[in-house]
Amino acid sequence: MGGVIEVNGLTKRYGRKTAVDDLCFTVRPGQVTGFLGPNGAGKTTTLRMILGLDAPTGGTATVGGVPFRDHPRGLRHAGALLDAQQVHGGLTARAHLAALSRSNRLPARRVDEVLAEVGLTEAARRRVGGFSLGMKQRLGIAAALLGDPPVLMFDEPINGMDPEGVLWVRHLFRRLAAQGRTVFLSSHLMSEMENTADQLVVIGRGRLIAAESVRSFAARGSRLRVVVRTPRTAELTEVLTRAGGRVEPDDGPGTDRLAVTGLPAERIGTLALDHRIVLHELTTRSASLEEAFMEITADTVEYLAGQPR
Repeated sequence: MGGVIEVNGLTKRYGRKTAVDDLCFTVRPGQVTGFLGPNGAGKTTTLRMILGLDAPTGGTATVGGVPFRDHPRGLRHAGALLDAQQVHGGLTARAHLAALSRSNRLPARRVDEVLAEVGLTEAARRRVGGFSLGMKQRLGIAAALLGDPPVLMFDEPINGMDPEGVLWVRHLFRRLAAQGRTVFLSSHLMSEMENTADQLVVIGRGRLIAAESVRSFAARGSRLRVVVRTPRTAELTEVLTRAGGRVEPDDGPGTDRLAVTGLPAERIGTLALDHRIVLHELTTRSASLEEAFMEITADTVEYLAGQPR
């Protein structure tokens, strides 16, 4: 099973505003690829062009080698959740999925199968208008899975979900990728992306910033720090400060932890030894995904709170 998403020179303009600017990237099967960017970066517009919902001003986007619009019975080739609220509130969950199933000539049994997979079997006969946002997200994921497609795309799929639902979505996406599917996931929640995605596509103001692994992107953040545990925090702080380090309490558990920047772990260990200060931990930590993202995309944020641009 497979289906590569290829984006080449993709551009979208609305009058004088360029929402997507000459984007090029590839999303491959067998892994979860996260799609990141500040608000207004062009993520949703890009997803809509990949799905043929918006026509590009220039460039191409293909799914499995051809434009998505050229796929007959599209749900067999790609499933997507772009806006969980866009469901007729008067329909039941089962009726909504049954209509999609018939229009794509899918087996009727798939309706109950996907309802069970997303945990909505008991709510199948309830009207969607009474669903919480989290339940609507589950229904949208069920619709995306209906055609058992090789390609799946999700835009902010865990908005409104409780912690149990978030954990369920994380495991679902990883399982779908392990089956050999292409999973393309847009989210602003860095912690979830760090726990779920293997690869990242990062854009800002419609332009590509990075297309690489989560680990490689996080490593691009310049904020390296060393975490030190010692029963003699005051003495070590004084020694390291004199040597040019910046020492702060670490936000981890306990009161004997320090976060040090400006000095490598080897230098800290040597200084501690020279002053006979015992260390219980000496660990180098790179920037988190969120720290790297904020640093690398700082120049592409269109709207900053308190700083009109």
